[in-house]
Amino acid sequence: MKIGLFFGSFNPIHVGHMVIANYMLEYTDLERIWFVVSPQNPLKNKASLLDEKQRLHMVTLAIGDNTKYKASNIEFKLPQPSYTINTLVHLNEKYPQHEFVLIMGADNLTTFHKWKNYEVILKNYQLYVYPRVKTSESNFEKHPSVKFVPAPLVELSSTAIREAIKAKKDMRYFMAEEAWQYLKSMHFYEKS
Repeated sequence: MKIGLFFGSFNPIHVGHMVIANYMLEYTDLERIWFVVSPQNPLKNKASLLDEKQRLHMVTLAIGDNTKYKASNIEFKLPQPSYTINTLVHLNEKYPQHEFVLIMGADNLTTFHKWKNYEVILKNYQLYVYPRVKTSESNFEKHPSVKFVPAPLVELSSTAIREAIKAKKDMRYFMAEEAWQYLKSMHFYEKS
C-alpha cells in the first residue's frame, strides 16, 4: 500500500491540515495518510508545544471515523529530537509491505538541506510537496524524487490559532468540531 506520511507538530491540528490530507488522498496515487505527530521537531522550539499525547488525541478526534487516515505516535517511541530519517528506517522495518511517501509544504523544501541525511531520503523516498505562501525557490524543485501537487493554498497556521485562542478569539471553524470542543474543554493555549 502507498502511504503518505504527513509529519507535523499539529499544535493544534486545523482544517488546513485536513484540506491538504484530503487533497493528497483524492488527487494523488496515495491510498492512506498517516498523520505522524512529532514530539519534537529539531528545527522548532519545544517549549511552545502542548504535550504530544494531547496533540495526538486531537488528531484522532479530527480524523474521526475516516479509515483512510491514521493518527500515528510512531515517533513517541524513538529518540528525540525526531529525525525523519530515523522514523522512515523504523517504519520500513516495521511495515516492509508498504511504500512510504513524505508529504511536506514547499516551505520545508527550502530548508530540506538542513535535514539529517536528506540525501538518503531523496534517494529512497518520494516527496509530495504542496504549495505554501511566500516560499523561496529550492535547489530540490527539479529533483526526480520531488513531485509538486497543486493542492489548495491554505493560509492558516497552528501558531495563528494558538495566538488567537490566547487573545480569547473563537476559532471553532478553523478546526474539526470534536478537536475544537476538546481543546476548549481542556483550556489549551489560553495562557501564555
